Amino acid sequence: MTNKYGIIILAAGSSSRLGRPKQLLRYKDQSLLQHIVSIALEAAIGPVIVVLGAESDLLKKELDETKIITVINKDWQEGMGSSIRFGLQQFTDRFPDAEGVIFTVCDQPFITSSLLWELVTVYQQKKNPVVASVYEGTNGTPAFFHRDIFPELSALKADKGAKQIINKHKDHIGLVSFPMGSRDIDTESDYVQLLQNNQ
Repeated sequence: MTNKYGIIILAAGSSSRLGRPKQLLRYKDQSLLQHIVSIALEAAIGPVIVVLGAESDLLKKELDETKIITVINKDWQEGMGSSIRFGLQQFTDRFPDAEGVIFTVCDQPFITSSLLWELVTVYQQKKNPVVASVYEGTNGTPAFFHRDIFPELSALKADKGAKQIINKHKDHIGLVSFPMGSRDIDTESDYVQLLQNNQ
């Protein structure tokens, strides 16, 4: 593992639609937060930063901080863009020479370490400034961003996500197929369906 690339896991939200922290939902004998951290570590792409916000004291108990870097965005309530900016700042402060970073979330349970590596591989082969996952006609997370895109990420409005930047670069984007990417956990019924399909 080098510090050429890294992975930033966005896990700061309050799961308002679910009514309880989705990061703590159990899946495959782990919480969803532990699950995505284990996938990121298994990929061994580079350092892993987890951005926490809501319920951070509770969520930190889920994490082995000897293997990852945990940071807390005190402005998480402002929106996803706030956590993207904060996570990227923490990453670039620690690894100023990094070539690129993957942003991912904890509520897409079908992310795999091979998918994360494929994002980096497409970048290495084609030098796309952005490499996104594609599912159901949309380009989204997980997504890789080259350092040339860091200023745009740092300028995101607090309530905007990275999709805005992904779409801006659609003519020069690399894509990795992730058919299960649309399966995320926002509501109780999403979670029930996940458990039923995993039996």
